[in-house]
Amino acid sequence: METVGILVVSYGAREVAIVDALARSQRYKVELYIADKQLNPFNTQHATKHVVIPNLDIQDICKFAQDYKDKLDFAIVGSEKPIIDGLRDLVETETGIPVICPKKSYAIEESKVKQRLLFQEIAPEANPRFKIFNPEDYRDKTQVKVDVYKWLDELDNQAVVKPDKPAAGKGVGVWGDHFASREELFEHFISNFQYSAVIIEEKIDGEESSCMAFCDGKHFIPLPDTRDYKRAFDDDRGPNTGGMGSYKDVDDKLPFLTSAERENEVALASKVFNGWSSQINDNTALRGVPLYLAFMHTGKDIKILEINSRPGDPESINLFPIIKDDFVDVCYKMINGNLLNVGLNKASTVLTYKVPHDYGGYMNVYPGKISNYDIGTAVDFTEAYKLAEKYGDKIRIYPGAMELRNGRSYALKSRAVGVLAIGDSIEEARRISQEGARAISGGGLWNRTDIAAQHHIDRSVSHMEKLRAKA
Repeated sequence: METVGILVVSYGAREVAIVDALARSQRYKVELYIADKQLNPFNTQHATKHVVIPNLDIQDICKFAQDYKDKLDFAIVGSEKPIIDGLRDLVETETGIPVICPKKSYAIEESKVKQRLLFQEIAPEANPRFKIFNPEDYRDKTQVKVDVYKWLDELDNQAVVKPDKPAAGKGVGVWGDHFASREELFEHFISNFQYSAVIIEEKIDGEESSCMAFCDGKHFIPLPDTRDYKRAFDDDRGPNTGGMGSYKDVDDKLPFLTSAERENEVALASKVFNGWSSQINDNTALRGVPLYLAFMHTGKDIKILEINSRPGDPESINLFPIIKDDFVDVCYKMINGNLLNVGLNKASTVLTYKVPHDYGGYMNVYPGKISNYDIGTAVDFTEAYKLAEKYGDKIRIYPGAMELRNGRSYALKSRAVGVLAIGDSIEEARRISQEGARAISGGGLWNRTDIAAQHHIDRSVSHMEKLRAKA
């Protein structure tokens, strides 16, 4: 069996799912060299060599790669920060190790302004109406307020406020969800505007889907649709988060979309990729996941909410465990430029995140729900791991923002652990995922109980039917 050395740059549960997919290779003896944000309990168990780099500084990661370059065949990066900072460019230049992620110049996630301008050039029909506000264009707060309010007049207040720079899914504010008045909207706007440009775009009525694609730079391979849950609390209440969970149906499309809508979505994603890649001389520059897109389906057409330059978190966690092909081979094909397809098992998946007591302001909204004696204690996976005896590979426990201390696992400040379940239906996968979440104790952790709930899906189906009728 051939030995392959792989550097994984890890941030949380998304990268743990990548580590799991690589470690399960049946064709290769995989040795994992993991540069980690923290002493992740899963990664330390699977790593041949493990190093903690708390800020994921690309120079430190490159030094780690340099130390083991004779052992490493390639590297893979999941988190946006090192991609945006130019990790691939640095590591490939300094060590010659091929890296699976886009190059720095094509980390489009860095700027929502660049995204909107790219869409305007390649697929203007996919853009909502938008206006870019640049700090350098205004002398004072009063002047920009006049222009913001004038634009809100045109949008009838139905607006979405987006900072230009990445905010880990938490910087976007939506009229009716986060703002009930122009004053509240402007307060959110100005809190971001003091740092960089802000986009205000029209709020689109529709249903959202996420579509991710693997790419070798030349070939663009869309993966099945997923749907995530950004809001912190059940019934889609509370602030935006990095994502509290997500689901995938048995088929490539989500249950509220038609086959034609899925086909149109893939066609639009391919149009963006082909238009973008035609502008690039380097046909390896978009290797990895250059387009992880958030679509809004309106019943009439499709709008692009945003694109990212890396695997989605949590959405990619729904996909890595059901890749039928050996994932090491998939990675080699991305590097060698011959990725023509990716086989996936036909299954539904549901991911539920457990998060710390104060995540999303939970303790302020639900005081007393979590015992003070539980907060800060070690997290106990014993009962959750026992579920593997009951469900086999249908359940995966992926620690995210967690670290080992004296052999015990402790939650940090972000999404602590993902519980991924695989089933023949969304309902089966949801039931197993929720059971797994309940089986994890300690650490003052909590989770949404309605990820992939049938009433959410029914509501989306009904909404799309109404939108199609209006179209």
